[in-house]
Amino acid sequence: MVEAAATSPRFHRARGFRSLSQSIQFALSGGIVMLAAMFLAGVVISGIVTRAAVESTATSSALFLDSLLSPLVQELAHRDLLGAQAIARLDATLKNGAFADRFAHVDIWRNDGLVAYSTTSGLIGGRFPLPEGAAMAFDGEVSARYTDLAAGEHVARAWTTKYLEIYVPLREHRSGRIIAVVEIHELTQPLEVKLLRVRIHTWLVVTGAALSIAAALTAVVYRNSRLIAQQQIALQNRLGEIERVSNQNSELRMKVQRASGRLVEMNESYLRNVGAELHDGPVQLIGLSALKIEQVRRASNRSGRETILSAIEGLLGDALRDMRAIARGLMLPEIQQLSLCEIVTSVARVHEQRTGTAVRVICEGVPLDTPQAVRLCAYRFVQEGLNNAYRHAGGHGQTVECRHDGDLVILRVSDDGAGAGGRAERHDGSLGLLGLRERVESLGGTFSVRHGPQGTVIEMSAILNGGEEA
Repeated sequence: MVEAAATSPRFHRARGFRSLSQSIQFALSGGIVMLAAMFLAGVVISGIVTRAAVESTATSSALFLDSLLSPLVQELAHRDLLGAQAIARLDATLKNGAFADRFAHVDIWRNDGLVAYSTTSGLIGGRFPLPEGAAMAFDGEVSARYTDLAAGEHVARAWTTKYLEIYVPLREHRSGRIIAVVEIHELTQPLEVKLLRVRIHTWLVVTGAALSIAAALTAVVYRNSRLIAQQQIALQNRLGEIERVSNQNSELRMKVQRASGRLVEMNESYLRNVGAELHDGPVQLIGLSALKIEQVRRASNRSGRETILSAIEGLLGDALRDMRAIARGLMLPEIQQLSLCEIVTSVARVHEQRTGTAVRVICEGVPLDTPQAVRLCAYRFVQEGLNNAYRHAGGHGQTVECRHDGDLVILRVSDDGAGAGGRAERHDGSLGLLGLRERVESLGGTFSVRHGPQGTVIEMSAILNGGEEA
C-alpha cells in the first residue's frame, strides 16, 4: 500500500510542488487562494452594488411618482375606485410624453388586491393576489423587483417581457395614511446598461486590488526567498568549510599523537644510549679505579703506591672527561632569556667557531614572546640543520632564515651542496632529522626536506600560540 501511494500521480505532484522554490510555491498556492477570494469578493460586492443601484433607482422613482400621482388619487381615501375624471387626468399624465417612454405600464393597487387604476384599462376593477412588493409598500417600504410573469395580472395581459417593478406607497395629504400603492413597470434596458457598467467597474477594482496585493506579497516572498536561498548556500559553504577544517584538525591531532608517541620512543632510545655510554665509559673507568684502590693498600713501598695512584688519577680523569662530554650533549645553553632571533644567531656563531665555516643569518620581524617549546625546537632544528650542511655539503652556502607569517614562525636552513643523498636520518644517538620531524609535528607544525642540484633545504613551521600547549 505504501509503495502504491509513493507511485501515485498525486504523490509525484506533491513532490514536484515541494521541489519548487518558495516564491513559486507561494505564487501558485497564493494565486489560487487569491483568485478564489477575488471571485467571491467580486460576486458579493457586485451583488451589493447591483442591489444598491436598483434601490437607488426605486427611491428616485418613488420621490418622483409620489409628487406626481399623490394629488391625483386623493379620492381613494374615501372610495375604492377612481372617478372618470381622475382616470382621465391619470391617462393624460401617464400615457403620453417622456413618462410613457420610460414607464411602460402603471398600476394602482388597493390593499385588498383591487386594481384601482391601470394603463391597461381592461384591468381596472379587477382583483388579483396582492403582489409581495405591493404588500411591502402598504407597510411603508419602497421596494423594487423584476417582473414575475406568472402573476395573475401579467397572465391576463399575456406579457412575455420582464420589467423592473417599483412599488411606491401613496398617502392621504391630511392624515398621511397609505391609501394606495402605485406599481410602475420600468424598462430594464437603461438599468441593465447602468448595472453592466457598475459590474465592470466593480470587477476591475476587485481584480486590480487583488493583483496589487498578490504582486506586493509575491515581491516580498521572492526577495525573502532569494535571501533565504543565499543564506542556505552560505550556510552549506560554511558547513563544508567547518567539515573540512574539522577533518584537518582530526588529521592534525592524529599526526601530533603519532609524533608524540614516536618522540617518546626516541627519548627512551636516547636515554638507553646515554645509559650505555655511561656504563661502557665512565662506569668502567670508575670501577677499574675502585679495583686499583685495593692495590694501593697492598703496595709494599711508597713508590709503588704513587704509581698506582697516578694510574687511578688518570682513570678518574678519563671518566670525568667522558661524563662531561656526555653532559654537554644532554644540556642546552641558557636560552630562557633569549629571543628566537638571538637563539638562531647564537647557534650559528657557535657552529662557525666549531667548524671554521661561515653562516648567513636572516631573522626579521619575529615576536619576542615566542613560546619556550618553540624556542627549544628552533635551537635543535638550526643545530641539526647546520651539522647536516657541514657534514654533507662541506659547510658551503650555509644560510639560516627565520621569519614570521601570521600565527606561524618559519625556519629554513639551506646549503648549496649536492644534498644529503639519503643520509639525512642518523642513528648515532643524536636527534637527527627524524627526531626533528617528530618534535616539530608534536608542536602541531610541519617539517619538510628538499634535495636538489642547488643543495638541500630543510624547513619547519610552528604555531606561535600553540607552542606552550604542545
